[in-house]
Amino acid sequence: MKKTTKKSILFYTASALFYMASIMNFVGGNDNSMAVVWLCLGSSFLCLGSTHSCLESASACWSP
Repeated sequence: MKKTTKKSILFYTASALFYMASIMNFVGGNDNSMAVVWLCLGSSFLCLGSTHSCLESASACWSP
């Protein structure tokens, strides 16, 4: 397995964990502002994962 593949899998895993933390904070109802922060972190890690997977194979990415 290539190094970029491992990085993209780790970014996707971190994204899923951030999303789960966000859901738990929204359901808990105590502090919704922290839930929004976790949601934004999850989205940014999802974007990083897709960027690293695009670097791995150019055919999977959109070309300008």
